[in-house]
Amino acid sequence: MAVIFTVAVLKEFEDVHFAYGVSDEYSFVLKKESELYKRQSSKIISAIASVFTSTYVMKWGDFFPQKELKYPPSFDGRAVCYPTYKILLDYLAWRQVDCHINNQYNTCFWMLVKSGKTKTQSQDYLKGTQTREKNELLSRQFGIEYNSLPLIFRMGSSVFRLKEAVAFENGVVLWKKLEGEVVVDHCNIIEHAFWEEHPHIFSYS
Repeated sequence: MAVIFTVAVLKEFEDVHFAYGVSDEYSFVLKKESELYKRQSSKIISAIASVFTSTYVMKWGDFFPQKELKYPPSFDGRAVCYPTYKILLDYLAWRQVDCHINNQYNTCFWMLVKSGKTKTQSQDYLKGTQTREKNELLSRQFGIEYNSLPLIFRMGSSVFRLKEAVAFENGVVLWKKLEGEVVVDHCNIIEHAFWEEHPHIFSYS
């Protein structure tokens, strides 16, 4: 649901070139030379949070047509200025690693709870376990292959604009995506391949 609000932010602010998030926690990346609101962080934060929140209210009925919104939503934020693209990419990679760690833990935790353990017992059972051990737990005890779970949960959501892309077959245009179209992808942004495939998002080296 929150990814829809993130798309709205990118459509509203051209200086926001990329966003990555999980659940309702999104990071918005502005272009390096942005002069949005004269680079005043408080105004940038309030404007982005405002669009994000107002879109939440506007879209609520699309997701929950039979459920009334009973409390006004609010979101906060903070601005961080990263000095280099490498540090920025390291931060985004850390966020995706954190997405995987939390999703894997939560998947194991709730499967243990469903199997009859208490929440405390489930926490104790998982304490100190590593990725491989959690994968084995899901596979052997619950028949779940972690890598087959939906990408949105394992990878989070990346939101960005496309360069013009056209697919041909025998000289015939099969499909065409317009430059500037905002898209959502649940992809690996830790590896360099994503940034090499989309160098227009921001300079990568």
